[in-house]
Amino acid sequence: MRHSTQTGSTGPRLRGRAASRRPARAAALGVGAIATAVLLSGCTVNEIVFLDLPEPATEQGSITQNLWQGAWIAAWAVGIVTWGLMIWAAVAYRRRHRSEVPEQTKYNLPIEIMYTVIPLFMVLGLFWFTARDQSEILAVKNDQDLTVNVVGYRWNWGFNYLDQDAYAVGTPTEPALLVLPVDEKVKFTLTSPDVIHSFWVPDFLFKMDVIPGKTNQFELTPNKIGTYPGRCAELCGVDHARMLFTVKVVPKDEFDQYIADLKANGQSGLLDTGMSTDHGQMPDERTT
Repeated sequence: MRHSTQTGSTGPRLRGRAASRRPARAAALGVGAIATAVLLSGCTVNEIVFLDLPEPATEQGSITQNLWQGAWIAAWAVGIVTWGLMIWAAVAYRRRHRSEVPEQTKYNLPIEIMYTVIPLFMVLGLFWFTARDQSEILAVKNDQDLTVNVVGYRWNWGFNYLDQDAYAVGTPTEPALLVLPVDEKVKFTLTSPDVIHSFWVPDFLFKMDVIPGKTNQFELTPNKIGTYPGRCAELCGVDHARMLFTVKVVPKDEFDQYIADLKANGQSGLLDTGMSTDHGQMPDERTT
C-alpha cells in the first residue's frame, strides 16, 4: 500500500511536467522549421530582416533605403521586447494546478502610463526621421546637369530633353525609353494633359504623381549604369497596365549619341507638356 501511494502521488506530477514541456517542444520545432525554410529559400539577411528594397541606383536612393531599414530595426526591437514579455508572462504566471488562479490585477497606473508614453515617443521619432529625409529627397536646388520633362498621357509616356531640344515617346507597340547620363544630376518635371498618372522607377526608390494642370518636380542623380523598368503607379484607366517604360543609364558620350540619333530621326523640338500655356503637339499626334 505504501508503494502504491507513492506511485499514485508521483504519477500526476510527472504527467504535469511532461505536459508543460509539450508547448515548448512544439514552439522549438516550429522555429526550427521556419529557419530551415528560410535558409533553403536562399534569402539574404537583408531580405529576411528588412524585407529589403532593391539596391538603389541613385545617390538619393540610399536615403530612402536607410529610412526603411531604420524603421524595420525599430519594429524588430519592439517585436522582440513584446514577444519576450508575452512568453515570460505565460511561463511565470501559468496556472500550475487546476484549482490555482494567478493574482488578478485590474489597474496599474505606472504600467498604463508607460505603454502610452513609450509608443508616443516612438511615433514622434519615426515622424521626425521621415520628415527630415523627405525634405532632403524633395529638395530642388536647380543645380542640375540635365532637365527632363516627363509627360504622362493616356496610355504612354513622353520625355522632353529640354536642354537638348529633343524628345522621345512611346508607342502602343513599344514602351517609351528614357536615357540618362550616369553621375549627372537630373531635374524631372512631371506634367499630364489628361488624368493623374504616377512616375515610378522601382530601382530609384522613388515615385511621384503626374497631375494635370500642375507641375511636380524632383532631382535625382543616377549613379549606376544599367537598364531599369519603370511604370505608372496610379490606376489611370483602361490601359493603365500598358503604361510601361524603360530607363537606361549610360556613359555621357553614349547619351550624347542618343540625343543626336533622336534629332536625326526627326525628333527635334518638344512634346506638349500638358500645361495650358503649351502650343506644341500632343504625344498622340506625334505617334500617328
